[in-house]
Amino acid sequence: MTREEKSKAITEITEVLSQNEIIYLTDISGLNSIETSNLRRLCFKSGVKLEVMKNTLLEQAMTASDKDFGDLLETLKGNTSVMLSDVGNAPAKVIKDFRKKSERPILKGAIIESDIYLGDEQLELLSSIKSKEEIIGEIVLLLQSPVRNVISALKSSSNKLSGIIQTLSNREEKSTDKEASVEAPTVEAPTEDASTEAPTEEASVEAPTEEASTEDDSEETNKEEN
Repeated sequence: MTREEKSKAITEITEVLSQNEIIYLTDISGLNSIETSNLRRLCFKSGVKLEVMKNTLLEQAMTASDKDFGDLLETLKGNTSVMLSDVGNAPAKVIKDFRKKSERPILKGAIIESDIYLGDEQLELLSSIKSKEEIIGEIVLLLQSPVRNVISALKSSSNKLSGIIQTLSNREEKSTDKEASVEAPTVEAPTEDASTEAPTEEASVEAPTEEASTEDDSEETNKEEN
């Protein structure tokens, strides 16, 4: 490889590192061609890109990158393959799944959104972490779940809404009847007072008539005696 080719390769690797927030460094040495092909196929299905890189070129690209790879530079020994993904735990799940039938890949380390993980013992932890997209997706689902429940309830029983309206209507009618029953005595009160006062007026009118008839009788009696 000429100097120009090396410079071009370093530039290309540097761009790849700068454009990806999730980078795994692994060791796939010892895998035969068929196993390597199966690993690439599994990576493709999981949305993981696998690339084998020379340590010297990768080291220079990591140094030239705007990212701080920290102690990951010390893992660049022996065979090094790079796994790239948009999901934080995807490469770790691929490694765990493939290792059910093989001893490789071995995790050297990883950087996920500036967080650095070193050693194969971090594999279990990496497989359980969630990306920002997954967390946001879960939050959205939680926010949408009450709306879904309401829509589902309305669809499952179309008469519920009409039943609620009917109930409210019945309550309004009952409330109106109660108000009418409370106001009724107030309207009839003057009628009762009038009926009570009526006999008093009749008595006051008839009283002179009775006195007048008594006086007339007494006058007639005096005339007869004379």
